[in-house]
Amino acid sequence: MNAALKALRRLHPALIVLGIVLGSRPARAEKLRDLCEVAGARDNQLVGYGVATGLNGTGDDVSAPFASQSLRALLRRLGVQVDSRQLRLRNVAAVVVTATIPPFSRNGTRLDVVVSSIGNARSLRGGVLVQTPLRGADRKTYAVAQGPLVVGGFNASGGSGSSTQENTTTTARVPAGALVEREIATTFVQKDRVMLSLRAPEFATASRIAEAIDKALGKGIAHALDAGAVRVTVPQKLRSSPVTLVARLGDIEVEPVSRARVVINERTGTIVMGGDVRLAPVAVAQGGISITVKETPEVSQPNNLFGGGDTKVVPRTEIESSERIPSAMAFVDGAASLAQVAQALSTFGVAPRELASILQALRAAGALRAEVIVQ
Repeated sequence: MNAALKALRRLHPALIVLGIVLGSRPARAEKLRDLCEVAGARDNQLVGYGVATGLNGTGDDVSAPFASQSLRALLRRLGVQVDSRQLRLRNVAAVVVTATIPPFSRNGTRLDVVVSSIGNARSLRGGVLVQTPLRGADRKTYAVAQGPLVVGGFNASGGSGSSTQENTTTTARVPAGALVEREIATTFVQKDRVMLSLRAPEFATASRIAEAIDKALGKGIAHALDAGAVRVTVPQKLRSSPVTLVARLGDIEVEPVSRARVVINERTGTIVMGGDVRLAPVAVAQGGISITVKETPEVSQPNNLFGGGDTKVVPRTEIESSERIPSAMAFVDGAASLAQVAQALSTFGVAPRELASILQALRAAGALRAEVIVQ
């Protein structure tokens, strides 16, 4: 087992270190299709309002009138007249339906939809979504959704008030439940040019992409406009088939440049480091303060010879604090690779949350050669 894995084993299990670079091993080249997107070929979001029926008494009640109003409108369109005073439904729920339509979707293409309750329904399990139009930002209908709901959770309760729940039961999916009814025009070639948008903008990566395209298709074909865009001029022999050009661009391999970053999630105590993280020689002393609060209820009994007074339970609070003093100043030698950084950080022997504070202090002192992102 190499030194990097040994160093990772000594760290806390919640500390995740990725992208280990050993020795002079070069970075892996990536396909251009994994680094860039073709400008103009984009997804579009759709949203709609509908009704889910067939719920087993877990739908909206009379305090949420959305479902009953929508159901009356639906029945009227079907030629059924219903008195609103006779509707006492718990098997119907008002829902919002969302979907994403990918580029180049044709009529009849099926889409997955997400259904979420907007009333006070307790569960959508067993329900069926009634045909719902899905509209875009221009308020035009591009798809219709319908089908049985698939819920990824459950809830159960007993007569004494005890209950249990797994995941969320008021959100469901309808796999392939929407049909595209209107196509969205997609234009990815403008004036014989194709624009590539980098998913992670970086000047060096954009320059390397332009050089790789010129090497594969000819000098002067590509031009890096900025850190996030590369303009490609369609060669004369491929102007009749721009799809072939985009396919060939996607197969070009480029070695991207990644920034040295440390991502800290303080909620979960997770720390992720990139492969370019470096550490300068530094000395660290780490301590901590522990505060303990104890609540002990006590009974207060009145001592009155003539009667009167009430017996009450009063709280008794005890607060103790203690500070952990470090035994000595720890010296950390410089680390030129991620494996050495993991080896150096493992010497502290602290929890991830404390290690996150150390990393931020190292960055402030200029000893950590990385950008620290706190989520």
